[in-house]
Amino acid sequence: MIFIDNEGHTDPKLNLALEEHILRHFDASTDYLLFYINAPSIIIGRNQNTLEEINQEYIEANNIHVVRRVSGGGAVYHDLGNLNFSFITNHDGKSISNFKKFTAPVIKVLNAMGVAAELKGRNDILVNEQKISGTAQFSTGKRMISHGTLLFNTDMSEVVKALQVKMSKIQSKGHKSVRSRVANISDFLETPLSMTDFKSELLQGLYEASEPFETYRLTEAEWKAVYDLKAEKYDLWDWNYGRSPKFNIQRNKRFPIGEIDLRIFVEKGHISDFKIFGDFFGRQPVSDLENLLIGVPYDKHEISKALESVAIEHYFGTLEKSDFLTLVYGND
Repeated sequence: MIFIDNEGHTDPKLNLALEEHILRHFDASTDYLLFYINAPSIIIGRNQNTLEEINQEYIEANNIHVVRRVSGGGAVYHDLGNLNFSFITNHDGKSISNFKKFTAPVIKVLNAMGVAAELKGRNDILVNEQKISGTAQFSTGKRMISHGTLLFNTDMSEVVKALQVKMSKIQSKGHKSVRSRVANISDFLETPLSMTDFKSELLQGLYEASEPFETYRLTEAEWKAVYDLKAEKYDLWDWNYGRSPKFNIQRNKRFPIGEIDLRIFVEKGHISDFKIFGDFFGRQPVSDLENLLIGVPYDKHEISKALESVAIEHYFGTLEKSDFLTLVYGND
């Protein structure tokens, strides 16, 4: 197994692109191990509805990245106190969903550090019933990724704030995350370690039974391919938000001008149908406004752009456009 040096990059979009590039283009006769640490970000599972997992207003205000990964499972919060590990191996027909095979070496090293870690359930590593790691997998058919998080000294208050969903009444077929009690590995260490030392000890422990491991650094051409994949996929709103399963939202609020009740249907990230109900009074039919928003990406900035030249008061009376926009796309 060859260890791949990600050269200290903390951009989650770049790191996920690197992981996928290794999976699809590196020598299939070799196994690889990748470590990476991400700047504050929420990593969304492949089959999830992004808006059901995040506090959109909070992540925008705090410049938190939102990125969809290729593997399934739930949404997780990453920051500079979280170490991610990734095994890229051949898919032998038995390894997929065999989380024990890939978590066992990690658990062994944690145990050697004095951390009483164990695999619980299908894919979580726990200490005293508190989750310190979650894992997920993805397969191309011939090759596979088995990757996971290791909460070392993550800011737990940020986990709660970033993943506390504020947009309610969303109905979709996306796989919703199950929130668990979480803890940091550093809380269970008898001797304090820096992230650098923890990473080093983990790497040494994983290779303890093997020959001295080789560290590989990507060539300039390989990094270019990784950056290209990032630009073509992981940078795109369509991948991170638009790839969410079909969903619908009901938004309802009473204003001084009356009640407004919205039914918004979203498919492939775009508004497929938009209905406005309520007891308000307006000069123009709301059907004009409904039709204007059909086909627009369900994204705050795109919706705002579509409403730029619209006189909202013509449809609802004395109502601020910003209030209507928040009702269409905003926290409850």
